[in-house]
Amino acid sequence: MSSDDLVPPPLVFPGQTGAESAYRVAHDLLVRRAPAEALAVLEPALALDPTSSGLRTLRAWAYLLRAQLTKAEAELAGLVEDKPDDLWARHALGRALERQSRLADALPHLRLAAAMSGDPEHEVAVLRVERRLAEAGERSFDDLT
Repeated sequence: MSSDDLVPPPLVFPGQTGAESAYRVAHDLLVRRAPAEALAVLEPALALDPTSSGLRTLRAWAYLLRAQLTKAEAELAGLVEDKPDDLWARHALGRALERQSRLADALPHLRLAAAMSGDPEHEVAVLRVERRLAEAGERSFDDLT
């Protein structure tokens, strides 16, 4: 038997049921870069609680990991609409749009996330998209500030 045949035991959190358990299991799977398995846990839980922002956030993360960018964009746009100050969803929406080469659409989300967080990595994302827009001739370098 090779190490590829070994399957880790399922996670068990005593006293947890429903969405809470699904959230913890799916989060653990996503941390381990297993988005397909996480989606298999999330979909039934979301069928029972479709408005759970926590579960929807994990589903968006799974879609991003699987490069299902259209699905990620739709989920993230809904999360941002429901809670405009959700920093992670705002930045992730900008990144999903950027990865689809929709730079002009991505830029406002990335700028807002950078302003909300002050995180240098968020600022770098803004600069990257601004530079790509200028290099493509869609914006002047002088108009980017």
